Amino acid sequence: MHTRPSPLANPLATVAQLRETSSQIDNIPRDLEDSVRFAGARLTQAAGILLRLPQEVVAQAVVVFMRFWVGGEGGSLVEFGAAQVSAASVYLTTKLSAYPKSPRSIVNVYAYLDSVSFPSFATTTTTDLLERENKAGDYFVSEGTYQTRKLDLFETEQRILKVIGFQVHVSLPYALCITYLQALDVFSHPRASELAKRATAHLNTALLSPQLLYLTHQPPSLATAAIYLAAKETRIKLPDVEWWEVFDTDREELGFLVVALLSVENFAREEERVWMGRRVPMTVEAVEAELKRRNDSDD
Repeated sequence: MHTRPSPLANPLATVAQLRETSSQIDNIPRDLEDSVRFAGARLTQAAGILLRLPQEVVAQAVVVFMRFWVGGEGGSLVEFGAAQVSAASVYLTTKLSAYPKSPRSIVNVYAYLDSVSFPSFATTTTTDLLERENKAGDYFVSEGTYQTRKLDLFETEQRILKVIGFQVHVSLPYALCITYLQALDVFSHPRASELAKRATAHLNTALLSPQLLYLTHQPPSLATAAIYLAAKETRIKLPDVEWWEVFDTDREELGFLVVALLSVENFAREEERVWMGRRVPMTVEAVEAELKRRNDSDD
């Protein structure tokens, strides 16, 4: 992932990098690695909501979080907890945005989310988080705890930068999605807003995909697939030609992305079933405990 940034493209992960994950290097079970990454992405989204960040900044933080676990010189679940990487990703991303957040704000928000056992796989919605916003704002850790976690935040930020080769640039498909809808003359339809909302929701869902769609596909393809799927769901007819090719997406890639987007919901339901009543391990110690539990159950 070491290419010059483009306003419309991201440095994509190579096949070799996708193989260099904790499941391959550290013998972490693949299902556990997927669960931790999924929970970490949800945690990043939740923190972004409580920090009042716009979705674009939250999405950038999620992508940076995901990049950390793919190949490189680090990204190991036996060295870094998903919660600390999530917090450092948010801190790093906001520093580069128009919405910088102080280390204290980030430490307090993550401490609050940990205190309420998030991420759990109980049905926690954006509305639930917004209702908790005042409580999160009033939550503080002790000065000693803050100093320790602030140092950890800074050290993890530096490790993220090293692992991802300082590739902090993230191109997002949201603006492209609106542009493509305009080009397709969708906004003349009376239910155009419904289609746009569904397409945006699919782009948000793609951030959580265990297939790492934002690391393996470019923004134009993600936007195209989201529009295609949203149009099918809303039954709004698009041009009766292979319009997706105009947006640099072939039929095979479109089909793969549509299936991948649809599969996230089933993956989330399965995660809820597997982890119901238990917390996904978000620290190194918790991962070690989970591995021990699994080994003991196999004996």
